[in-house]
Amino acid sequence: MEQIPPKIIRQIFVLLLILLMGSLIFREMLPYLTGVLGAVTIYILFRKWMATLVKKRKWNPTLAALTIILISFVVVLLPITGVVMMLGNKIGQAVQNSEEVIKAVKDQIGKAEQYVGFDLNSSIDTSAITSWLSENLQNLVGGTFNAFIAIGLMYFMLFYMLTNRRTLRESLKEYIPMSKENLSEVGDEVQAMVRSNALGIPLVALAQGVIALIGFWIFGVENPFFWFVITTIGSMIPFIGTLLGILPVFIIALSSGDNFQAWGILLYGFIVVGSTDNIIRLYVLKKLDDVHPLVTLIGVIVGVPIFGFIGLIFGPLLISLFMAMVRIYRIEYGKEVSKTDEERL
Repeated sequence: MEQIPPKIIRQIFVLLLILLMGSLIFREMLPYLTGVLGAVTIYILFRKWMATLVKKRKWNPTLAALTIILISFVVVLLPITGVVMMLGNKIGQAVQNSEEVIKAVKDQIGKAEQYVGFDLNSSIDTSAITSWLSENLQNLVGGTFNAFIAIGLMYFMLFYMLTNRRTLRESLKEYIPMSKENLSEVGDEVQAMVRSNALGIPLVALAQGVIALIGFWIFGVENPFFWFVITTIGSMIPFIGTLLGILPVFIIALSSGDNFQAWGILLYGFIVVGSTDNIIRLYVLKKLDDVHPLVTLIGVIVGVPIFGFIGLIFGPLLISLFMAMVRIYRIEYGKEVSKTDEERL
């Protein structure tokens, strides 16, 4: 029986030790992974700005980094914080009044039963739906304490990444076991994925939300800005889309007896908002790499439980980064070995 060479044993031991320590670090960092992904995202989006300010404008690197951090805070963080606070307030009210809303929906279903001929109301458990809503809707706003730590971590990492760009590049080349050509190729792909997830998807959703908001104003919907946010969020989720904001407005208006508003906003949602979806996506995503709907859908399913509301963006980004890592492995180790004629037979 051949003995395993001591060098291989030592190598396996070191690899196991690395995996053990890495898993422990990752487990403790998981609640704050939003901050890490946020720093990487903002760095990729603003790194050209940083290079322009430092090299062409001759700014001090620290001043340039602080300026970019301030811009990202005003443009990105403040709007997201406002949306999360509004959603937290509205979701709390929705949970408190969920039984009344579900009863109104059951009343409308009861009217439809007269035409369909099926008993649907008996299978709807109002208390169970209310319990599910109270347990799961609050996940959208996430934990406040963890959010503050993640934000602090994000800006600390971002400041280092912006002011030490060359050191960061050299570190990646040193610690990632890849050739420079493959590392550069995969880096370009990751940048394209980040731009598509962090810019393309939110821009398309925001444009659809604005079009829906115009409809809410035209038909006099109550709390139009809240439904604008819900519609925008729904637009980020494939196969659900703007129905997340349009359909509840239709049901609420119908249950209150305002048939003109109900059918008006439903037709507006299907015809105007729905028809402009493809036009907006074609215009925005032709300048960016398109993201497959399944990547977005799986990203949302994975991202929201982990990151809360911001998981709508970081979930698809995490899936895209995972696919990039698989691509790294395929480039480095997945090359086909040439076969002899005998092996082919």
